[in-house]
Amino acid sequence: MQSPNMPALRWLSLRCVAFVLLAACCPKVQASDPKVEADRIVSEFARESGTPGLSASVGIHGEQVWSAGYGFADVEQRVAVDPARTKFRIGSVAKPLTAFALVQLVAQGKVDLGQDVRRYVPQFPSKPHKFTVAQLAGHLACVRHYAGDEAYSRTRYLSTAAALEIFQGDALVCVPGTEWRYSSYGYNLLSVVIERAAEKPFLEYLDQSVLLPFGMTSTEPDRIEEVVLNRGRYYVRRDGRLYNEPEVDNSNKWASGGMLSTTDDLVRFGLALMNSPQVSPAMRKLLWTEQSTTSGEPTGYGIGFRVVADKEGTRWIGHGGGSIGGTTQFWLFPETGMVIAVASNLSELDYSDLIPRLRNLFVGLSANQQDSPQD
Repeated sequence: MQSPNMPALRWLSLRCVAFVLLAACCPKVQASDPKVEADRIVSEFARESGTPGLSASVGIHGEQVWSAGYGFADVEQRVAVDPARTKFRIGSVAKPLTAFALVQLVAQGKVDLGQDVRRYVPQFPSKPHKFTVAQLAGHLACVRHYAGDEAYSRTRYLSTAAALEIFQGDALVCVPGTEWRYSSYGYNLLSVVIERAAEKPFLEYLDQSVLLPFGMTSTEPDRIEEVVLNRGRYYVRRDGRLYNEPEVDNSNKWASGGMLSTTDDLVRFGLALMNSPQVSPAMRKLLWTEQSTTSGEPTGYGIGFRVVADKEGTRWIGHGGGSIGGTTQFWLFPETGMVIAVASNLSELDYSDLIPRLRNLFVGLSANQQDSPQD
């Protein structure tokens, strides 16, 4: 979820392009002990960025190789960040989780990506132009994104279908397929497609088919009304001072930006995508194949994952997530079998060159391990 004060497309695109450019210009660091150097780099970043708390985790070829926490999950109570326990708001990093849930159903023959969305959700109002499940999952359906102060909603929705009322009556913002228009609401609609095909509530299906099989026991919905163990507090920095972010109700966007997770869990997910026998080459191909507009323009997005390459030709596959009181980055590097996840409890934190530096730092360690699976 992006700040309502910055257009979402620009917010996401600038950070994605910046990461790719920085990856090409940052020198490959070969430290005698990459874990010691990683601790130095991330602790320095945490201090200089002013984030209250920060967690970072790295995995290579099926194994987590390093993780650490910095600062406080709760500043007032002085609760330290723990990368295995502290649950951050991960914002749009929920979309890769939703995307994998979708391709599981595709693999089972329960969802056809080429079908009109209304085949699965017939109560969604008919529009002048139809759009497919694949277009919806690739942000090509032209469903609108957040408007005004919607990101700060405190309205409770009792089901994914009920939350569609926020946008289902609005016109499409373009002709489906002709433009890439980032839309978290589009992923809310996708969650209804998933639960209709799975014949069970979206959160139940996500838990049973994605989170539990991959050992993601610290990933769950951000339910404002419940006591959630190890959930961090949420902050924003204005004029050099730290403030509490207001509480928001994320029941309107579980699939697109309403989840809590740890960086250890996110790395666990990324490693599973590259190494688990539960993830077939065909499923990876669906997720990580860049889609195009009807005019043939590449979008830099597959199904739930950004798909980009830096100037060195290294593929970056992942997602960023901005939420009220949280900023997360989650990236996979299939050629080296590496996954990097970082998360903070600060709104709109700029990670600058942190991800490229960590990637370059651990490249040597990756080379010493077995080759990653090839699609």
